[in-house]
Amino acid sequence: MLQDKDRIFTNLYGMHDRTLAGAKARGHWDGTDKLIQRGRDSIVETMKASGLRGRGGAGFPTGLKWSFMPKESDGRPSYLVVNADESEPGTCKDREIMRNDPHTLIEGCLIASFAMNAHVSYIYIRGEYIREREALQAAIDECYDNGLLGKNAAGSGWDFDLYLAHGAGAYICGEETALLESLEGKKGMPRMKPPFPAGAGLYGCPTTVNNVESIAVVPTILRRGADWFAGFGRPNNAGTKLFAISGHVNNPCVVEEEMSIPFDELIDRHCGGIRGGWDNLKAVIPGGSSVPCLPGEVMRKDAIMDFDWLREQRSGLGTAAVIVMDNSTDIIKAIWRLSKFYKHESCGQCTPCREGTGWMMRVMDRLVKGEAEVEEIDMLLDVTKQVEGHTICALGDAAAWPIQGLIRHFRDEIEDRIRHKRGGAIAAE
Repeated sequence: MLQDKDRIFTNLYGMHDRTLAGAKARGHWDGTDKLIQRGRDSIVETMKASGLRGRGGAGFPTGLKWSFMPKESDGRPSYLVVNADESEPGTCKDREIMRNDPHTLIEGCLIASFAMNAHVSYIYIRGEYIREREALQAAIDECYDNGLLGKNAAGSGWDFDLYLAHGAGAYICGEETALLESLEGKKGMPRMKPPFPAGAGLYGCPTTVNNVESIAVVPTILRRGADWFAGFGRPNNAGTKLFAISGHVNNPCVVEEEMSIPFDELIDRHCGGIRGGWDNLKAVIPGGSSVPCLPGEVMRKDAIMDFDWLREQRSGLGTAAVIVMDNSTDIIKAIWRLSKFYKHESCGQCTPCREGTGWMMRVMDRLVKGEAEVEEIDMLLDVTKQVEGHTICALGDAAAWPIQGLIRHFRDEIEDRIRHKRGGAIAAE
């Protein structure tokens, strides 16, 4: 269990002062210039040693990602872009950081940008996040007024400007290259890779795109040391993590815990248990709507909330947005609703995704009603395989995986519904 003294986000629930004075009182912006004076290589090496993996879903090692940026400028500027387009259904962790602890993010932007030789950073915030944008902009203005941003930022000798860009509320803009297109004022559609953003990103310049939480933890890791952060969680799954738990628990919440915490401990300690008791647990989506669901018996036994254990179960930690479903849930309808979401949010650039998401949703629609044939279950699974891995970005995978998880674990329920409907039809005749 994570001790209070080890929490990075000290104002997650907005109980304290979120202004600069409040942030400083809680230990932020303390000796930021000294952290920067350690030098670029030292900061990147510390991030590598800490074992921090990207908190936006993919789990790519953050320090390694930073090291891909060119060491010397070829005349082009470098950019850090912070992905605050938190649009994955079930995910609401970055919102709390921006609303209640914005200075963790702003300080992280300064240090990370210095480490990547960037004088400018953009935070791309989700269209629906109006109050979060206001809180973040107020914090940025405060930092400019106090010399923490701008010329000689925080007395470090590094000139740094931070801009807030407000999206229009499109899920696809959470994909890093679609986000860059949107920032440039174009339609948010993913780019082909290569070139990767580190070579040619925003305005064709070297760019790193990181999640809000990945950047916000940087100053604390540098202050307390890589070994401190790496001391939490299992090997390759280091650090503390924000978990957003929603659905059929007694107390839904966002909480900072250590990685690799057992699922039952996370739910019992912070959420007051499953609604109706553990025997009432039907399924869990462990990492936001794009990862396959897992049945209750798998999660009840010895589930560990980290990247590797969940990948071994053919699911994923994703953004650690835990959606809990009890036995009152119509699981087929729940997955149909996700299919509807992905169909709506597909940008239409790739044929498998443009055509496949609609096709999958329509078959799911018939499965919900029990009007399909049993053979169509395998046909649907086959189509998800044709969409998965055949698109420019991962939206095709995100649309396919929830359906694959449903068929893998709840096939009997789909078949029962079809037979029940068929039996009712025969009885009616």
